[in-house]
Amino acid sequence: MSVAEAVKKFDELTLDEKLDRLAEVAVKVGLGLKAGQELIMTAPMDALPLARRITEQAYKAGALLVTTFYGDDPSVLARYQYAPDASFDYAPAWLQDGIANGFRSGAARLAIAGANPALLSKQDPTKVSRTNVAASKAGKPAMELITRHEINWTIVAAATPEWAKLVFPDDLEHIALAKLWEAIFASSRINVDDPVAEWKQHGKHLKQRVDLLNAKRFSALRFKGPGTDLKVGLADDHLWAGGGTTAGNGVYCQPNIPTEECFTTPHKDRVDGTVRATKPLSHQGTLIENIAVRFEAGKIVEATATAGEDVLNRLISTDEGARRLGEVALVPHNSPIAQSGILFWNTLFDENAASHIALGQAYSTCILGGEKMDSAQLAALGANESLIHVDWMIGSAEIDVDGIAADGTAEPLMRKGAWV
Repeated sequence: MSVAEAVKKFDELTLDEKLDRLAEVAVKVGLGLKAGQELIMTAPMDALPLARRITEQAYKAGALLVTTFYGDDPSVLARYQYAPDASFDYAPAWLQDGIANGFRSGAARLAIAGANPALLSKQDPTKVSRTNVAASKAGKPAMELITRHEINWTIVAAATPEWAKLVFPDDLEHIALAKLWEAIFASSRINVDDPVAEWKQHGKHLKQRVDLLNAKRFSALRFKGPGTDLKVGLADDHLWAGGGTTAGNGVYCQPNIPTEECFTTPHKDRVDGTVRATKPLSHQGTLIENIAVRFEAGKIVEATATAGEDVLNRLISTDEGARRLGEVALVPHNSPIAQSGILFWNTLFDENAASHIALGQAYSTCILGGEKMDSAQLAALGANESLIHVDWMIGSAEIDVDGIAADGTAEPLMRKGAWV
């Protein structure tokens, strides 16, 4: 069957049938869920139809129990309107400790993205920052298990009305919602005849690119383009990763659906120069636009944004590691998401349309033997530690990337956003 025929056949499915196909990919490809595993899922209330189908697919795959925590936007806003001031320095550590214990007991983790990206844009940025810091501290035990890839986990997306209105502001709500669903289905590679086989092939292609990058053993990357001249030193004994991965519990999973990236760990003290974001960042309900920063010896020393600047500066003040990088990723400009021309206002999608960097916590699995190292050993090799891990996009059709060898010689990796 040709690609055009497969897409036409997919278009003839009902929305419920399409959601069921996305749910099957989430469970079989994203999680690689094993019989007897528990599943802990988080989702916005508007994602209930997808969450129910994922639950069904999980039980069909042999899940022992599926437990879902739902987020409700009006309830979140009610906190900012009516809660006492002390509320914004509090997060339920007891709940996060329970979730971490669930992971330690063998549970998988699935998050459905789709909350309103601009939910908190009109709220007091000081309260937003305090809330985020409290949540990061409480969630650290669970987050460490995720960043170390101790468990199988994945993220998928559901179209929701408020998100759809932001992505397609000129359309009626039902049309915008339908358009966003179709964009999610296409980006998540389920509008083909056999999505599971398609993901296996896609993972194979990403692995080939990862193997090439690992063979090169570059000591740094150099990004150049409008507003950007950035040298990102790579951690000692760094490893490139991309596509699926085998978690510490032995389960092969695909952490992000969709994904187009090859990524690794920068050296926390070897980043220098200036860089300008090529897409806005939606961070926990706040939109941060036109980010521009300057690094010296690995640390952000200047940071500006045309919108959300106060939230940005509070974000990078979360802790010492928040001003340093924990990830650098290469994504070609000809990726399906980039070519769609859609600004999703959602990092899960926008980071797979452009090369990007992440402030904060590094992935220990991107260090040779890192999953067996403690924090001090990882830091000695250059891996950053922080309560946050926030990706933002720096690639475009105007950005060139060179790999820098240990002797200083440069090799072209990307030109105008495309692999050389």
